[in-house]
Amino acid sequence: MTEYIVEMQHISKSFPGVKALDDVSFNLKRGEVMALLGENGAGKSTLMKILSGIYQADEGKILIDGTDVGRLNPTSAKQKGIAIIHQELNMCQHLSVAENIFLGREKYKLGGILDNAAMNEAARALMDRLGMDISPTELVGHLPVSKQQMIEIAKALSLDAQVLIMDEPTSALTSREIEDLFSIIRQLKADGCAIVYISHRLEELQHIVDRVTIMRDSKFITSGNFTDFTMEEIITNMVGRQITEKFPHVDCPVGDVIFEVKHLNAGTQVQDVSFCVKKGEILGIAGLMGAGRTETTRAVFGVDPKESGTFILDGKEIQIRNPQDAIAHGIVLAPEDRKKDGLCVKLPVSENISLPNLDMICNKLGVISKHLEKKMVNKAIEDLHIKVPSPSAIAQNLSGGNQQKVVVAKWLAGHSRVVMFDEPTRGIDVAAKVEIYNLMNMLKQQGIGVLFVSSEMPEVLGVADRILVMCGGRITGELSRTEATQEKIMVHATQFEKKINA
Repeated sequence: MTEYIVEMQHISKSFPGVKALDDVSFNLKRGEVMALLGENGAGKSTLMKILSGIYQADEGKILIDGTDVGRLNPTSAKQKGIAIIHQELNMCQHLSVAENIFLGREKYKLGGILDNAAMNEAARALMDRLGMDISPTELVGHLPVSKQQMIEIAKALSLDAQVLIMDEPTSALTSREIEDLFSIIRQLKADGCAIVYISHRLEELQHIVDRVTIMRDSKFITSGNFTDFTMEEIITNMVGRQITEKFPHVDCPVGDVIFEVKHLNAGTQVQDVSFCVKKGEILGIAGLMGAGRTETTRAVFGVDPKESGTFILDGKEIQIRNPQDAIAHGIVLAPEDRKKDGLCVKLPVSENISLPNLDMICNKLGVISKHLEKKMVNKAIEDLHIKVPSPSAIAQNLSGGNQQKVVVAKWLAGHSRVVMFDEPTRGIDVAAKVEIYNLMNMLKQQGIGVLFVSSEMPEVLGVADRILVMCGGRITGELSRTEATQEKIMVHATQFEKKINA
């Protein structure tokens, strides 16, 4: 038996116009957790998609238990005991939990009839193992993203994988769910399972990781025992330079109120919410998962219906019945799920930027002026420092940080007044996060209202000038930058629940 269960030797892979992997080697031992680290676009996910058979390498070879396995496909990879939990969820929303877990591996009775009882029983056992109170018959589309993420993990566990690849597994989980996941990882490791752990939450690594492999610009940079690296060394190897300021902040004179929301009510998650956004500040909204933060931004943007509420822009009451109304008034949203709700991922960057701004680039007959479109798109790419081979590059091929910039670019091209960011740094690397923070600072310097939702308390504390805390669909506290601490935010974040339980 060889030392390594997986050896990937001199792997190269190209896509049109992009060298995704350049002579990368990687190895993995049984019973270890290997952190695969690097910026967005470094090639981590591409490397793991080759290991799991989704992509085939242009050059190089893969050895499993010392044997060259040739070109893997998803089926042969599973047969070799390799399972992957993707960053983007692959759930069938119209199917039940059990049906999703056993999709393609259904259990049958004699006569070829689906054995739903057996699948439900097996799914229940997996849910119990994960500590999740989820019914196997519940439709996945009715569950929040955090629970869908745990179902993806349950699906991988059902394969009895010898190699488990986790690509940003905690991006949508609560603190309690993350602790449960870490317990599962430790158990799998004790059982001899080899785990590849991809995450931009570097603070998580100390709890579970044995070794690290670091990539940059499609190349292998270094690897070694986690304890042999400082966090600063890991970051420097990832980005190729030192990050001197994790949460850059710009002080601006706080001006007049730009936008005000009064007594907004929208379902059970938005209850009598009132707040204002001022010039020269970033307004952060903190709270635990399910507090109503995302629902508030969606109600303001007109995505979800509201029962009541008043909106005031520059001192004048406006009507927002739908997103078209919000956009017309310059109230825009960079949503939590940028790929699902913020981008047309199959379209080029140029069309993503120009689509909401057709009135600016079309003549009276409705014909697009290619000259005006090119000028607008090039300016947006330059202003926001979007790293893209060309404006014609397909949006889904960009890194997470650059996709986020495209979402913002399309709104800024239309001279927006208020930009709402919902979890803008979820799933992007440390350097890209700093670029997003700098972008928000730039907007506030320009007098644009900035509202910022985040589940990461250090991020809210580091970036926001004023912080609102939500719980149970209500605003339960407001803190200035100077007085805010994690402890004070948590007091307000659990306040409403305490009242209910009193």
